[in-house]
Amino acid sequence: MTAKTAEQELVQVWWDSDPDSARLRVTFPINKAVGSEESAVVYFEIEPGNRLPLHTDSAEEVLYVVAGEGEATVGEERGRVVAGDLAVVPSMVPHGIANTGDETLKVVGFFTASEIASTFDEPVQPMGVAVVTQGAPPPA
Repeated sequence: MTAKTAEQELVQVWWDSDPDSARLRVTFPINKAVGSEESAVVYFEIEPGNRLPLHTDSAEEVLYVVAGEGEATVGEERGRVVAGDLAVVPSMVPHGIANTGDETLKVVGFFTASEIASTFDEPVQPMGVAVVTQGAPPPA
């Protein structure tokens, strides 16, 4: 199983309470729905001045910053991250990341489970749901 990040179709998502800065492009190329048994991957890009709002994930995640720079929040901690950095996010700990640089922030997240529920304080648009599940079968 392979996934080329440069060839992924990214979905633009945003939050209605802050549509100008709470926005990013995202895809979930590897998860249970495509045959992974024990892990999942998210890939996302955030433009300068934009951010991924705080949320929780149902499994531990390791973030790898591919390009750009930003400020990551994990629980009560905040820190600068740059291309080449890794960060561990424990399951169910609120976390988010903002692009503080002048180029696109590109991040890959590796999860320790093949089905992940990400919970936000408000619905993610255009899906209209506050809990986004990757790896689950599509709704009937």
